[in-house]
Amino acid sequence: MVKSTLIVRATDALPLAASVDDEDTEKALSEHKQQAKLIFRRIGPNSEPRCSIESGQYTLHYLIADNVIYLVITDKSYPRKLAFSYLDEVSKEFQTSYGAKVETVRKPYAFVGFDTFMSKTTRLYQDTRTASAAGASHLDKLNDELQDVTRIMTKNMEELLWRGDSLDRMSHLSTSLRSESEKYRRAARNINVQAMIRQYAPIAGVLFVLIILIWWRFT
Repeated sequence: MVKSTLIVRATDALPLAASVDDEDTEKALSEHKQQAKLIFRRIGPNSEPRCSIESGQYTLHYLIADNVIYLVITDKSYPRKLAFSYLDEVSKEFQTSYGAKVETVRKPYAFVGFDTFMSKTTRLYQDTRTASAAGASHLDKLNDELQDVTRIMTKNMEELLWRGDSLDRMSHLSTSLRSESEKYRRAARNINVQAMIRQYAPIAGVLFVLIILIWWRFT
């Protein structure tokens, strides 16, 4: 289920708005909210616009749009497609309501009133069954607009903390290129094998027939 939402300005990680979480949720997610701050510091101009970062029993999903980072913490089992549908809806409403003011604010949580919309939207997306039953047609529309989740980069929090992995597009692109290169090599080998079969199969067939004829004649 959706646990907590944070909205910050991308250029300086200034908090713009956040969901108002109860005491138990705040306590349970204190470490993950600190991890979210690390993610905000790692995000730069070349960062992936959508990413899911796994951390223990939770996953942190973020979306970057119009110099604003929208991050939601969900249970690890919560579908990524719904998480990014939720972020899409939040980002569109926030841009409509406060987009023109984002660059000019100086104090943290200048748009704290946005929690009203986030709370309402969170209830819709609270779990997969509620989301499917309460807003099927609405979610279908959102999902139609959503990028294929298989193209969203996935990271592990330990990789970011201990190995210093990057959130940049180029890092993801490098991995993708290595994967594509391996696929190309396998395809090239298959093509070469097929070409050899086509080239030598007729000769092998003729030789086989000759051997049969010779054997038949002298036996």
